[in-house]
Amino acid sequence: MGASRWCSSSVRPPSCASLVGTLCLLSSVMPTSTCPQTCHCTDRNGVVVQCTSRNLESIPPNLPPDTVVLLLSSNRIKHVTKEAFTDLRRLRELDLSQNAIESVEAGAFQGISEGLRNLDLSNNQLSSLPKDTFAKLHARIRLSHNPWHCECSLQEVLRELRLDPETINEVICFTSVQEEYVGQPVIQVLDSGINFCNFHHKTTDVAMFVAMFCWFSMVTAYIIYYIRHNQEDARRHMEYLKSLPSTSHVSKDYDTASSVL
Repeated sequence: MGASRWCSSSVRPPSCASLVGTLCLLSSVMPTSTCPQTCHCTDRNGVVVQCTSRNLESIPPNLPPDTVVLLLSSNRIKHVTKEAFTDLRRLRELDLSQNAIESVEAGAFQGISEGLRNLDLSNNQLSSLPKDTFAKLHARIRLSHNPWHCECSLQEVLRELRLDPETINEVICFTSVQEEYVGQPVIQVLDSGINFCNFHHKTTDVAMFVAMFCWFSMVTAYIIYYIRHNQEDARRHMEYLKSLPSTSHVSKDYDTASSVL
């Protein structure tokens, strides 16, 4: 309405129609949400948010809800918090590679797990993950080039994942509960029949046995000490009683004293 009034008062009708058309065109191509200041957004059948190499230390807030591709690689992000992407219902591709990610909270991908198709967490500092990190996630996942610690919880996480076949052999045991598997691809270790959870249970059983043995030894040592201490007290008491003058000797002394008197 403002444009029409301005046109009617100061511009000839043909120019007014042209201006209104231009304004309508601009309004049709303007994004429906604001792009984060540190990122670059383009619309390609959904918003592509480019935040690569921006020295980001955390995931930008207020991302466009119609984002389909989110590129966050080559930053300094250390933590992925719970429900970090919960509003991005249309998200199909998420790139978090080449960061310094040390932890991913359970529920970090809540809200996008059903629709996400590609997730890249390669080249970070991940050594373990909570059991429910990727619950209901159907995406193809890259986990290569992280310092993984091979043990039961990691095995349980990987069991349900669809790992990227091109990088699956680059998911290496950086450390392990069994040192002979350090440096080996996790998938090869698991495919060979190794069960880190069985090893974990055995280790727990051994630890419990050792703890019980130590407790039993301490109790036994205390009982022995207690008995010996009581025996020593009893011996000293007997020696004390023996050192006392006998009753008969006292009686004789008393009789002698009485006769003298």
